[in-house]
Amino acid sequence: MPFWTGRRALGGILLAVVLLALGWAAVVVTVAIQAAHDEATGADAIVVLGAAQYNGRPSPVFRARLDHAATLYQRGLAPTVLVTGGVGVRDSLNEANVGRDYLVRLGIPDNAVLPLVGGHDTFTSIDQVKRWFDGRESRRVLLVSDGFHMLRLQIIARRLGLTPYTSPAAGSPIHANVRRNAGYLFAEGFKVPYTWLFQR
Repeated sequence: MPFWTGRRALGGILLAVVLLALGWAAVVVTVAIQAAHDEATGADAIVVLGAAQYNGRPSPVFRARLDHAATLYQRGLAPTVLVTGGVGVRDSLNEANVGRDYLVRLGIPDNAVLPLVGGHDTFTSIDQVKRWFDGRESRRVLLVSDGFHMLRLQIIARRLGLTPYTSPAAGSPIHANVRRNAGYLFAEGFKVPYTWLFQR
């Protein structure tokens, strides 16, 4: 009698599905825990991850991140704010430059805010931050984004040789919307393993 009978094959498939579901759930829980943890501390630079902008105005999500970064700067946690982000689909303006202009209007000194343009996703944005740190002995970064983003940011930043701390923008409209926030958390259950396995 062959080992892989139809019943055993079906049982093996069901077991694999259950294990994958449990693994995904464990990642989602880890993402949620990291999302609720604010590690704000002294760093060499505050890094704001870009989000959508509308004709030169930061979207509500982007504005919440920038406002939070401005608060951290005003607390004296870092001398420099780096703003990442590229040009979105059908856009002509760069998120990083729009974010920089917004922070300057908030009163952050012009020479303390640097746009890192061209990052089209999380990995390339953090890679630009890594390049900014090239040649510097200390590489402490305080990463600002939405809470769901924090675990993936830490994985990428560590992999690129940075020393990351995360500080989620609690005022984000994503955080305020339970259903929307849950959707992002669930999506990270797939994105985090992909980042861990393939983005090196």
